[in-house]
Amino acid sequence: MGLKSDHAPSTLPAGGDPAVAGAPSRPPTPPEVVWHDIECGGYHADLALWHELAERAGEPVLDIGAGSGRVALELARAGHAVTALDSSAPLLAALAERARGLPIETVRADARSFSLARDDYALCIVPMQTIQLLGGRSARVGFLRRARAHLRPGATLACAILGELEPFDCSGGGVGPAAERASVDGSLYLSRALRVAETSRGVVIERERRILSEHEPAPAWPFERAGDAAGEPQRDLVELDLVTVAMLGGEGAEAGLRQQPARVLAATDEHVASSVVMFRA
Repeated sequence: MGLKSDHAPSTLPAGGDPAVAGAPSRPPTPPEVVWHDIECGGYHADLALWHELAERAGEPVLDIGAGSGRVALELARAGHAVTALDSSAPLLAALAERARGLPIETVRADARSFSLARDDYALCIVPMQTIQLLGGRSARVGFLRRARAHLRPGATLACAILGELEPFDCSGGGVGPAAERASVDGSLYLSRALRVAETSRGVVIERERRILSEHEPAPAWPFERAGDAAGEPQRDLVELDLVTVAMLGGEGAEAGLRQQPARVLAATDEHVASSVVMFRA
């Protein structure tokens, strides 16, 4: 999310440990998990803040949009009890596999309408602009009300939103971000951001994805060029709602939350800055 147009390539071990002689075979990693790991797993600029908030708030922690465990695993390895909520069964299955022996509970649910057994969470975090994927103001207020219902008095809710964008468009060719990649189950996965654009309703992030044989040389970009022998490219489009700190603060007040001073996550070479809107239950 929020890619810059000149970021460097990254290689991510999305498929876990390689098979070893005599070890039981594992099922292939679902492509949804690999793409999520490639496109989200390399972001680290927010981890220090989530650790800080968890140390201060105590336990348990509720991670909304947990995906394959980028943040939940970090917090659990630091000793925090985490409930990881996501709507994707493959991503949660990958998280559960990676979390063996760690204090993580996985829950498949819709963030806009979830209902859990406990209502004593000390901290609820919404990383990586997940709140901008919910589909409009009423959906966000619905989430904020559900989050409020699951927090103990005085608990913290922290929601990351995009800061100022650096739009770009290389969908027609030209220089743009290098492809991010991972070798998993004998295949090479490539993902490249083609376009980040602001619209009247929000932000559009377009990527081009490709799966090749691990032993096949990666083609030049763009993938659509005539005569390309490798498999067909896929386009992935993410649409984020336009959300500001003030806008989300007002929606939180409507849900019965008290807004606190926002935090800022500085830009990196790969990602634009983000704001983290803070609330107290």
